[in-house]
Amino acid sequence: MKIVILTGAGISAASGLGTFRDQGGLWTKYDLAEVATPEGFVRDPAKVHDFYNARRKNASEAAPNAAHFALARLQAEFSDDVIIVTQNVDDLHERAGTHVIHMHGSLARARCADCHAGWDAPLEMSPSDICPACGEASTRPDIVWFGEMPEHMDKIAQHLETADLFVAIGTSGQVYPAAGFVAEATGAGAQTLEMNLEPSDVSGHFQDHIIGPSSRTVPDWVASMIKST
Repeated sequence: MKIVILTGAGISAASGLGTFRDQGGLWTKYDLAEVATPEGFVRDPAKVHDFYNARRKNASEAAPNAAHFALARLQAEFSDDVIIVTQNVDDLHERAGTHVIHMHGSLARARCADCHAGWDAPLEMSPSDICPACGEASTRPDIVWFGEMPEHMDKIAQHLETADLFVAIGTSGQVYPAAGFVAEATGAGAQTLEMNLEPSDVSGHFQDHIIGPSSRTVPDWVASMIKST
């Protein structure tokens, strides 16, 4: 059985990393048009770097939770038959031992807005940082901003076309194209499962649902999957 799993901000909530909709969270203190768009970066790169420096610091101080470790266990058990795609830009999956496809980029990476070279990001970035490839002061976080195309879409589409089971964990179903993955998987004949604190905006497209915190539901689900083999 090939399992394709999509994870969203909800899986990192138990690690102390807030979601878009958390009241009083980091996202609520900024206008997303100013810090999460290419136009915002052009207008005020210092503000954008400050925002992502804060997110990078928060992520570096967080630790993987039980859900991250459970998915690492599942992937170790079934190897190439478990594909994990994440909307998250933190590295908690990797630190738990999981190989993931980052469709929205990664806080741990930087890239050049001019030549598009990429490299490991320092903990703090600034508008004066020089691209190691072209020498221009045009470095930006390697994050997919609103209005930009997510990464690895061809690879993700291929996995969805061949999935036997598609699982979405901790996603709101508000951000496309990820919110459309369940329709793609269903069209390819896959079974579908949503695991979330509450029904998402696309909950009606899923065949099965498990409601509750991912730090509890994901380990239980993984244990049942392994036991059933």
